[in-house]
This record gives sequence, C-alpha cells and structure tokens, in this order.
Amino acid sequence: MKLINEQDIVEVISKDKWMMDVIELAAKLELPDWWICAGFIRAKVWDELHGFSEKTILPDVDVIYFDSKHLDEQNEKLYEKTLCTLDPTIPWSVKNQARMHSLNKVAPYTSSIDGMSKFPETATAIGITLDEAGELRLCAPYGVEDLIMMKIRPTPSFEKSQIYRERVVQKKWSSTWGKVMVE
Repeated sequence: MKLINEQDIVEVISKDKWMMDVIELAAKLELPDWWICAGFIRAKVWDELHGFSEKTILPDVDVIYFDSKHLDEQNEKLYEKTLCTLDPTIPWSVKNQARMHSLNKVAPYTSSIDGMSKFPETATAIGITLDEAGELRLCAPYGVEDLIMMKIRPTPSFEKSQIYRERVVQKKWSSTWGKVMVE
C-alpha cells in the first residue's frame, strides 16, 4: 500500500491485528490524554514503505499520558506492570508528560500532544489513540510528510541539540530501513 497521508497510516494500523491488540491493551488503563507514540508508528510506516513482510522488533512501546495531579514516577511503573501482566511479550514504557518537562529541563507541557511536539525528530513526533467512540485517532504535530518521505530531521526543540545528533547515530535507522534519509 502506498502511504500518502494520515488516513493511510490509520488504515494500515487498523488492519494490523498486533497493533490493534496493543492499542486496546493500553486503552484498558483508561489514562487521561493517552497515546501510543514514536517508534510504534514510525516502524510500521517504514516497514510498509520498505515492503518488509516481517515486523521490525521494537525496543519499546511508548505509552504517554497527561495527568498533572499524579506526578510520581512510581505511578508510571505501576501502569507498566499492569500492562506487562496483560501482555508480558511487549516491552512497555509508560511516561506521564505532565512530569517529563522537568527531566528535559524545559517549560511544563500542557498536554500529551504538547509533550509529543517536543520529541527529538519530526518523524517520531506521532501518536495514535482510541477516542471516546472507539475510533483510531492519529496526531502528528509536524504532519506526516517527513515520516512518509522517510526523512529524519529535528523538531524545533532539537534543531541545535547534541541529543538529536547522538540519537541519530545511536538509533541506526538507516541500517534497518535503507531508504531513510537523515538530515
């Protein structure tokens, strides 16, 4: 399938039983303003665009949420433990975006989408959730063009950051997906 827009990405995810199972498990936590983001979607899109028949193994499945009333990191660990109980084969990572600004030493985030917009790469700043009607909803603060064009470039928050450059080297995306271009 040729991917050209957000709806194409949602369709590809909706047809992937494993991805839908993961999304439905995350939904069981009933977290406020929750999303599964980053590599979960990026890897699926790039696998599709490369014509891979096997899913690329993910180092983690990032679940983010926003809860300014409960900032203790221990809550995140409890959510991870709950998810691991539901499916121990998935490498869950749960982070409250209401707390992450302090780790990143920036102004507080106002929502999960605001936190997502502060991710290092535009192609990684993407999330999916189930809305109240049970429909998939995609969020891409910088659009999906870079993701679909397989272009890695920094978000405005990381344009002059050494962290972005270090991540590009560490992640080795182009060794897994040969068509990926790094800016």
